[in-house]
Amino acid sequence: MMNNMILSEINIYPVKSLGGISLTSAKIEKRGLKYDRRFMLVDINGNFLTQRKHTHMALLKLKLNDAGFTVYHSNNLVEEIHIPFELDKGKKLNVVIWDDECEAVSADENLNDWFSRVMGFPCKLIYMLESTNRIVEPDYGVKNKIVSFADAYPYLIIGQSSLDELNNRLQVHLPINRFRANFVFKGGSAYEEDGWNEFFIGEVKFKRIKPCARCVITTTDQMTGERSNEPLAVLSTYRKVGNKVMFGQNLISLSAGTVKVGDKITFQ
Repeated sequence: MMNNMILSEINIYPVKSLGGISLTSAKIEKRGLKYDRRFMLVDINGNFLTQRKHTHMALLKLKLNDAGFTVYHSNNLVEEIHIPFELDKGKKLNVVIWDDECEAVSADENLNDWFSRVMGFPCKLIYMLESTNRIVEPDYGVKNKIVSFADAYPYLIIGQSSLDELNNRLQVHLPINRFRANFVFKGGSAYEEDGWNEFFIGEVKFKRIKPCARCVITTTDQMTGERSNEPLAVLSTYRKVGNKVMFGQNLISLSAGTVKVGDKITFQ
């Protein structure tokens, strides 16, 4: 295990399954990185929407500004719209994400109409309240940890060396944005992160919980919304465990603080 590893990217995804935002520093909160996956799109029945079925969600990009987020379509098909950092005065409703039912609050009709127009069917933008505690699955010895609208865990980390090794096997190299990681680090060997337990990014302590099982979203070009067979076809030849393809590691935090690009990864 090497000690010359540094954090090279920090990414947040304020609206689940929409474009990400790269940061130079981020605050560690109990649900994950500040602003990460606190918003989500749901259909009229309150069921969550993702790129798994709706590939054109990849074309909706976000920019961070002083008052919240600007959402725009990468092909400029619609005018951009603003989302505030928090919603707390909208209508409360129960929403479903995987096996969890959570209380959330709906955005105003202006935002809901905009997203319905872009998606092509009625939907709502919803926000996770501070009072909502979505518990991380307990199967891996994690107790009383909560998570945002991320699929399962608050954080995902991938080594640049792991991506480089994958790209060496692919005919067309893929960018890291296919994997929607919160943290990317440089240094160390390919799949270095697979063997970690507890570690520090700067002064903040994390614990690796389990490998991340990858889905069809990784085959979606985040610039065009087009879908292919890769990287799942190649990954399945050497990163398959049972019937799941693994790439990246899910984490929880064991302390609070702020992480910054350039922070060292250490094992004290």
